[in-house]
Amino acid sequence: DAKGLFKAAVRDNNPVIFMEDRMTYNLRETVPAGEHIIPVGKAQVKRQGADVSIFAVSRSVHTALAAADRLAEMNVDAEVVDLRTLAPLDRETITSSARKTNRALVLDGGYYSFGMTGEIAATIGELAFDHLDAPVMRLAAPDIPVPFSPSLEQSAVPSVDQLIAKVAGMFGEIPRR
Repeated sequence: DAKGLFKAAVRDNNPVIFMEDRMTYNLRETVPAGEHIIPVGKAQVKRQGADVSIFAVSRSVHTALAAADRLAEMNVDAEVVDLRTLAPLDRETITSSARKTNRALVLDGGYYSFGMTGEIAATIGELAFDHLDAPVMRLAAPDIPVPFSPSLEQSAVPSVDQLIAKVAGMFGEIPRR
């Protein structure tokens, strides 16, 4: 996606800020050959689901997908939506997913306060409130400086286990097989 989004940003006639998460530098994925452009402002459903929608961006998408795999083992079918861009925000895909699953969780590696999780939660509340069976939940980094120590840094980054606990809270209790 980085290749396609970067090409779209370069070709856009409007000012564009392209940000990347340094925590994704060590990830290896297939890069499409040739011309590959992803439209700015278009989210992608990375995993279809029916029970809860998880909205994420950048490295948080990887956390969401890993949590969705574990949630599937617990009989919870999680849909993972990669927002890709925040401005413009794909409100149509967000609203459609939240209405489909009736539950929504917004995940971000950035700070909890004044971050993108609040804006997306507000969008869901405004456009899909009548479809929700539980309040929109948010999971983000605590409002503290990120520690330099790798072991402490992990405590400041939203984890798969934290995400699963948040989803469990939305259902009251996740049924175990």
